[in-house]
Amino acid sequence: MLDICLLGCGGMMPLPKRHLTSLAVRFNGHTTLIDCGEGTQVAMKRAGISPAPIDTICFTHYHADHISGLPGLLLDMGNSDRTKPVFMIGPKGLMRTVKALCVIAPQLPFEIKFHEFSENEETFDLDGLRLKAFHVNHNVTCYGYTFELDRAGRFDAEAAKSLGIPINYWSILQHGNEVDIPEGHFVPEQVMGPARKGLKVTYTTDTRPTQSIEENARGSDLFICEGMYGDPEKAASAKEKKHMTMQEAAKLGKAAGVKKMWLTHFSPSVINPKIYIEDVKAVFPNISMGKDGKTTELDFVDE
Repeated sequence: MLDICLLGCGGMMPLPKRHLTSLAVRFNGHTTLIDCGEGTQVAMKRAGISPAPIDTICFTHYHADHISGLPGLLLDMGNSDRTKPVFMIGPKGLMRTVKALCVIAPQLPFEIKFHEFSENEETFDLDGLRLKAFHVNHNVTCYGYTFELDRAGRFDAEAAKSLGIPINYWSILQHGNEVDIPEGHFVPEQVMGPARKGLKVTYTTDTRPTQSIEENARGSDLFICEGMYGDPEKAASAKEKKHMTMQEAAKLGKAAGVKKMWLTHFSPSVINPKIYIEDVKAVFPNISMGKDGKTTELDFVDE
């Protein structure tokens, strides 16, 4: 199961009831954070999410509205007696940017390990949750992210019995490991059915529509995408500033064949995003407006 919480859905500057950009993804006791805009600490406390289990922090890019909350969050994590290292990933310049910000958060009791992207696409294993970063199109180097949780096929107990595999070895095979015992050498493929549909979540902000987004979001159970502007007359501004309108985002979700979609990263000029909901639903019906603290739990569906 994946627990998704949109901590902040604002762009450019915080508003009294809208924090800046951040997303928390929780899986199997681990928390991954994407971006850390101003107000992320407050948003996490309101959502009941502790900073202590944050193992990985990903950055789309280094504009202030995506990273300005980091020093305070790191201090909060340090005050929770954390000593385990934190893994940070993002575009080139990550280490320099974070170290500059950490001038005001010195002597953290844990190590920060950095990985800066050198390719347009890179993939990571986060304790069984696969994370893929992919290049998008903003006015600075920027990346989107896709999370994928695989699901193994069904265990065939009858096949295991017919092969004479003792029952106490079944779980080893179910977890993808081979077994070498007096009864013989056995591999998971002998007792496991074909892989079943897993879970997929894609997140992207601060970009024009791109082929890379459509390809990486394809078939996502949840696609979280920026909808910077709602008024069609803002289309020229969106192109100039390398952002997306809500209508463009909806078209992208439709083209990618996603199951459902949240819009986020609203311009401060968009006081009430909900007034545009009918316009975007006309493009892609299963879409909704993001808001701070919006959550969902995604679980496997039996086929």
